[in-house]
Amino acid sequence: MSTVRNQVEEIYRIQSRKVFASLVRLLGDFDLAEEAMQEAFAAAISQWDAEDIPANSSAWLISAGRFKAIDIIRRREKARAIAPEVSRRIQETCEANAERAVAEIEDDQLRLIFTCCHPAIDPKVQVPLTLREVCGLTTEEIAKAFLTSPTTMAQRIVRGKAKIRDARIPFVVPRLSDLPTRLDGVLSVIYLIFNEGYSASRGDSLIRSDLSDEAIRLCRLLLRLHSDAEGMGLLALMLLHESRRSARTSGDGEIVLLEDQDRSLWDQQLISEGKKLVEQSLGSRRFGFYTLQAAISAVHADAPTAAQTDWNQIVALYSVLLQVDPSPVVELNRAVAVAMRDGPEAGIAIIDEVLGRGELRNYHLAHSARGELLRRAGRNVDAIAAFQQALELCQQQPERRFLIDRLRSLRET
Repeated sequence: MSTVRNQVEEIYRIQSRKVFASLVRLLGDFDLAEEAMQEAFAAAISQWDAEDIPANSSAWLISAGRFKAIDIIRRREKARAIAPEVSRRIQETCEANAERAVAEIEDDQLRLIFTCCHPAIDPKVQVPLTLREVCGLTTEEIAKAFLTSPTTMAQRIVRGKAKIRDARIPFVVPRLSDLPTRLDGVLSVIYLIFNEGYSASRGDSLIRSDLSDEAIRLCRLLLRLHSDAEGMGLLALMLLHESRRSARTSGDGEIVLLEDQDRSLWDQQLISEGKKLVEQSLGSRRFGFYTLQAAISAVHADAPTAAQTDWNQIVALYSVLLQVDPSPVVELNRAVAVAMRDGPEAGIAIIDEVLGRGELRNYHLAHSARGELLRRAGRNVDAIAAFQQALELCQQQPERRFLIDRLRSLRET
C-alpha cells in the first residue's frame, strides 16, 4: 500500500490540475470538480493496490471523478435541483467543444485558462483565479506574486468563482475571433506559472520544474492557435531562462548567482530557439513587455563570461521596458543593471528611491538586492540590516540559506 500511495502522490503532484481542468469542463462547477477529483485520487489508492496502475492514469481518474461527482450530487440535500443543472451544463459544454475541437483548443487546462480570463470577469481577478484553480498555487503564493495580502487575494478568487457561476460563463473553447481579446490575461497566467516554477515562492526547493515545464507547454500550444508577437516573446523569455536551470543550483541545491554560474551547463538548444523567437517578435514591430525581457535574457546568453556582459545594452533595454511597463519590480531590475555598469552606489540610490515610495517594502528580493549592493560597496553594517530584513520576509529555504550565509560572512569580517 505504501508503494502505491507514493506513486499516487507523485501522479497527484504532476497530473492533478490536468484532471481537475477536465472535470471542471465536464461538470461546469469548480467546487464539485475539486471534491470529485479528491475522491477519485482516494479511490485510486485503494483500487490500484490490488490492480496494476493504469497506463493512462489521468483518464482513469477523470472517469472515476465523473462517477464520484454523481455520488456527491446524490448525497447533497438539493440533489433534485442540482442534478438537472449539472447535466445541462455537461451537455452544453460537450456540444460546444465537439463543434470546435478540431480547429481550436484541445487542451482542457488551456481551455480553463481562457474561461477564467473571460471578459466578464474583473481583470484583477482573472489571473489569480486561474493560478489558483488551474495551476493549484496556494492563495499565499499568488498573493506574493501580486504583492498583496492573502486575505485580499482570497476574496478576489471567491468573487471570480462566483462570477463564473452566477453569469453562467460556459466552460468551452473560445472562437478564434475571440482569442485576441483574451490573450493578455492568458499570457499573464502562463508567465506567473513559469515564475513560480523558476523561483518558487516558498518551500525546500528553488525550482519547481513541473510548473516551468507546464508553462512552456501551454505557451507552445497557445502559439499553435494564435501566432502572436508577445506570445513568441513570452516563449522566448521562458526558454532563455530555462536554459540556465542546470547551472542555477549547486549539487546540494544551493543558489548559484548568475555571475557565478558555469555557462558550459547552459542549454544551447534552448538558447538558440529563444533567440530566434526574440528576433521574430522584434521583427514584427508589435512586441511589448515579454519580448523586451526576452531580449535582456538574450544579451546575457550572448556573453561568454559574466565579465563580458553588455550592461550598456541591458540598461537601455530596461529603460525601454520601464516605458512599456512602469512597475517597481522593473525599476529594481534596472537598478541592479545600473549597479553592474556604473558601480553599486548608483544602483543603491535607485533602490532606495523605490523603497522610499513604499512599493516594495514587503518584497524580499528588493532588500536582498540592496544588501548585495551594499556589501559590494563595503557598507557592511547597512548590508547586514538589509539582508536581515530580506530574511524576515523570505519563505523559500534555499534563499533563506543564501541570506544566512551572507549575514554570517559579513558578521565575521
